[in-house]
Amino acid sequence: MRFERKKELVGELSEKFSRTEIVIATDFKGLNVVKLNELRRKLGEADVEYQVVKNRLLIRAAKDTDVALLSDKFQGPTAIALGYDDPVKPAKALVNFAKDNEKLEIKGGVMGGKALDFDAIKSLSEMPSREILLGQFLSVMNNVPTGFVRALNNIPERLVYVLQAVKDQKEAA
Repeated sequence: MRFERKKELVGELSEKFSRTEIVIATDFKGLNVVKLNELRRKLGEADVEYQVVKNRLLIRAAKDTDVALLSDKFQGPTAIALGYDDPVKPAKALVNFAKDNEKLEIKGGVMGGKALDFDAIKSLSEMPSREILLGQFLSVMNNVPTGFVRALNNIPERLVYVLQAVKDQKEAA
């Protein structure tokens, strides 16, 4: 690869790193072409970009970005998964693929300026998707005013019951 192309690739990667929600580094050593293409297809379905890049270029591109926290993981065969929208999707796709294919090793990741180890990525993969979380949040937000209205409605209703009981008691006396 020519120097100009390497410089261009570093610039592209650095720009991508600044836009991503999550970056996960993997070791794909031992995966054959069929398995690697299967992984790329599954990640593509989850809107995740997967690239194999030389470690030196990754280290240069990561400079001055949060991905610099992963620089120590850029050793040996390295591929990176870039998630732009939902950080759960890449984690879920990689962890599920790694369950069936022991050759894929998840080295670590970066999300929101914090380094993630394998356990954190696995925990992230077990979270519901963004759409489900938004639905749950909207459900909670909808229940708060409904409960408030019911509580306000309950006060005059109880007052009517008390007044009825007082009336019944006076009529009995």
